[in-house]
Amino acid sequence: MEPERAGTERHPRKVRKRRQAPNKLVGAAEAMKASWDLEESQPEAKKARLSTILFTDNCEVTHDQLCELLKYAVLGKSNVPKPSWCQLFHQNHLNNVVVFVLQGMSQLHFYRFYLEFGCLRKAFRHKFRLPPPSSDFLADIVGLQTKQRAGDLPKTMEGPLPSNAKATINLQNDPIIQKYGSKKVGLTRCLLTKEEMRTFHFPLQGFPECENFLLTKCNGSIADNSPLFGLDCEMCLTSKGRELTRISLVAEGGCCVMDELVKPENKILDYLTSFSGITKKILNPVTTKLKDVQRQLKALLPPDAVLVGHSLDLDLRALKMIHPYVIDTSLLYVREQGRRFKLKFLAKAILGKDIQCPDRLGHDATEDARIILELAQYFLKYGPKKIAELNLEALANHQEIQAAGQEPRNTTEILQHPNTSVLECLDSVGQKLLFLTREIDAGELASSRNCQTIKCLSNKEMRIKWTEISTVYAGPFSKNCNLRALKRLFKSFGPVQSMTFVLETRQPHLCIQYEVLEAAQLAIESLDGILVDGTCIKVQRPVTELTLDCETLVNELEGDSENQGSIYLFGVSETFKEQLLQEPRLFLGLEAVILPKDLKNGKQKKYCFLKFKSFGSAQRALNILTGKDWKLKGRHALTPRHLHAWLRGLPSESRRPAGLRVVPPPFEQEALQTLKLDHPKIAAWRWGRKIGKLYNSLCPGTLCLILLPGTKSTHGSLSGLGLMGIKEEEESTISGL
Repeated sequence: MEPERAGTERHPRKVRKRRQAPNKLVGAAEAMKASWDLEESQPEAKKARLSTILFTDNCEVTHDQLCELLKYAVLGKSNVPKPSWCQLFHQNHLNNVVVFVLQGMSQLHFYRFYLEFGCLRKAFRHKFRLPPPSSDFLADIVGLQTKQRAGDLPKTMEGPLPSNAKATINLQNDPIIQKYGSKKVGLTRCLLTKEEMRTFHFPLQGFPECENFLLTKCNGSIADNSPLFGLDCEMCLTSKGRELTRISLVAEGGCCVMDELVKPENKILDYLTSFSGITKKILNPVTTKLKDVQRQLKALLPPDAVLVGHSLDLDLRALKMIHPYVIDTSLLYVREQGRRFKLKFLAKAILGKDIQCPDRLGHDATEDARIILELAQYFLKYGPKKIAELNLEALANHQEIQAAGQEPRNTTEILQHPNTSVLECLDSVGQKLLFLTREIDAGELASSRNCQTIKCLSNKEMRIKWTEISTVYAGPFSKNCNLRALKRLFKSFGPVQSMTFVLETRQPHLCIQYEVLEAAQLAIESLDGILVDGTCIKVQRPVTELTLDCETLVNELEGDSENQGSIYLFGVSETFKEQLLQEPRLFLGLEAVILPKDLKNGKQKKYCFLKFKSFGSAQRALNILTGKDWKLKGRHALTPRHLHAWLRGLPSESRRPAGLRVVPPPFEQEALQTLKLDHPKIAAWRWGRKIGKLYNSLCPGTLCLILLPGTKSTHGSLSGLGLMGIKEEEESTISGL
């Protein structure tokens, strides 16, 4: 089985080779998680660190997800599940966990008074949006609102959990019961729906990246007695990514109907022998190609065949084939929080069989395909209730503890109940929560309703500010200028929202409103002062009260820690991702390709953001991509991804004429009438200085979270903002405090 999929062990030496030429450079959750798994397996890293990429599709982090991270930071993976939305490497090297809560502040405050938060901009690379707060934000993030009281918890066995032990569990909370119910289900109920196949990146007909994929003879009517076929593939790493080297197909009854070695089309960089079992000697005499296997598989499968695999999407992509009737055992045996059980674990826990033994050279594809088929048949024969009674989650967690060589530390309740609070997690390891605030009742955590709310300008005002700094005026132009050529020129820097001629001036000017800030800045940097038809033109932003400090703002945005290592490109085609894959060595350090889509038609836009590990890698890539061979235009990024998504999600406003003042509603006017100590700008300045001093006093290896909970009132709700990072040993004192 391929090393990225669920259910495999990883070998550090092979991992380091594979990372030089990754197969998927996308912002999707699957690719990010694979990247994190590879990084975590490397033995050289000794310090705790956070993944540099959050899931790009998950712009808003819920309070429950924050609680996940805090529990994992306290206890580690031996006791609680990993966070579902980010990755914390080497948790056992963390020295402290510190959380600052800026009550009464929101994401809007942070960007409205962005220049006042110098420490937060420079020290924290990871930013994410929070929902508006509930009535008790602090209790939410430590899990007090959702946890079950100790008296309500089902009893469990004390001490280590033997393999034959049965704990009393609440079956209704089991994810398998929640998905399938407690009664037996038929084969058709176990099939992945089209929406699920789309979510888990299965190749589907009509998808742009699947244009050259072969469709099987899938025109039959599926019923509960349709034939099942277990499928497993092995891959190697070539100059074009992962390619197929072996395919095994097993029919019901365990008969292997197809077992073929396949010679990849491109040069092999790594045989991945420790996983695939394939070596150069084995593959040298092989003449079978991918097209031969496709033809054979299409002929073998009847029209109503159901393919069963473990992380089957990877197998079908390696085969470059589309089949709509599938069961994926990594998704059939549902695990908590979207994680997946390993195939080796399921084989032992469900069937009592040992596979992928360490004394063998790689995995046996036929054996794996047979086990996959038996797992599906077991599920259909015995039903979800039987599976739930096995308590796979607790057994898997117990095995992880044993593998780590640690003794369980009063964590049986945690193993059974993911809603256990952070306070209980701390108590289980003999630690306490230190909570600093201005107001706190001795009997409970401080509630946001007891804290003073700071008022600020509205979402509408923020949207208008961003619109204005993304707008440029250009001119003067001659009255006989080629309007079509001018439009092409300005549209070459990025997507344009509107473009109008200004005729009130002596000579014509253009007003261009860009969709993204980077495009407007690129136009100013590239065109200001050039000659057009013999006339020197000026390209500038409108001068209003909202754009007076935009030059300073742009400089600070470019230096924002989250934007360092990110670049903006315009002019990309639908095949841009594939073009990058063809030249992996030119873009070392590339972590993600973020390809925005049009919200109305779902089509890929002509611009993208590339995220690199370092500023140097980003600069090298920018030089290459904006050269003559690629014919793209771009610059370093200015807009953090979560902010870009937030601005797009706000109700669209037409651009206001220059000089027109937006009158805030009465409750906001009150905050603007006086400059008291609780005025938002002064409060932001004071918070920035205080946090900077506290941050500099923290010891290295401290996980630090800054949370702006957002505000909620009768006038409307404002989203919150989270920032996080781990203080480094060599990190110098932050300047500007």
